[in-house]
Amino acid sequence: MRLADKVALISGGARGMGAVEARMFAEEGAKVIFGDILDEEGQRVQAAIQEAGWLAEYVHLDVTQEESWRHAMDFVRSKYGELNILVNNAGIVPRYSSSNTMEGITEGAWDQVMSVNAKGVFLGTKFAIPLMRVAGGGSIVNISSGAAIAPSPETPASYSASKGAVRIFTKATAIQYAKENIRCNSVHPGIILTPMLQGAGADGANRVGRIPLGRVGTPEEIAYGVLYLASDEASFVTGSELIIDGGRTAQ
Repeated sequence: MRLADKVALISGGARGMGAVEARMFAEEGAKVIFGDILDEEGQRVQAAIQEAGWLAEYVHLDVTQEESWRHAMDFVRSKYGELNILVNNAGIVPRYSSSNTMEGITEGAWDQVMSVNAKGVFLGTKFAIPLMRVAGGGSIVNISSGAAIAPSPETPASYSASKGAVRIFTKATAIQYAKENIRCNSVHPGIILTPMLQGAGADGANRVGRIPLGRVGTPEEIAYGVLYLASDEASFVTGSELIIDGGRTAQ
C-alpha cells in the first residue's frame, strides 16, 4: 500500500475530486480525515469508505474559518497525534456568465472566491505544519488549476487569481519548510467532470475543443496525481507543479 499508516487530512472531501481522493487514500492504507461544509454528503462518503473496510472519518470544515481548522486539527491530534499528509482540495468557481468579466465582478464575489480558494489553503497549511513537525515531516498537496497557468477567455478572473495565488503560495511554502522535510506541491487540473464544473454552467463542447486529448478528465485521473505527490514516491519533489489537463496548457 502506497500510504500505509499515513495520517491524511483532505478538505472539500464530500464530493467530486475530494471524495475520490478520500476513498483512494483509504484504499492505499491511509488513516483519512476529510472535511467539508456539506455534512450529509460527507457522512455518506464516510459510510461508503468504512463499509468497504477502510479507515475514514468526516469532520465539518469551513476552510475560510480559522476556528474550523483548529477544530479539525484538534481532532487529528487527539486521534493520531500527528499528520503526514494535507490535501488542500476545497474550492469554488463562480458560475460562468457575462457578469464574470473584470468589470462585472462585485467586491463581494471576489472576496468569496479568494476566501475559499486562497485563504483556505493558507489556513490549512498554517495549522497542518505543527502536526507535520511532530511526524518528522510531511506532504502538502494544493489543488490549483490550469487557469493559474493559462486562463481561458471565459474563465472568471477571480478564479484564475485565486488559483494563481495557490500556485505561488505552494512554492513559498516548499522553500520555507524544506529543511523540516515538509514538502509542498501543487496540482493543476484541467476541465474535470465534477459537480462543481457542472454547477458553474461552463460550455462543455466549446471547452473540449481546446483539449488536445479531445475529452474532459475524471476525478480519478486527478486523484492519482495527488496520491503520487502525497506518497513517499515523491520524496524528492517539492515546489513543483503537476499539470493534469489533457494538454490544454501545452498549446
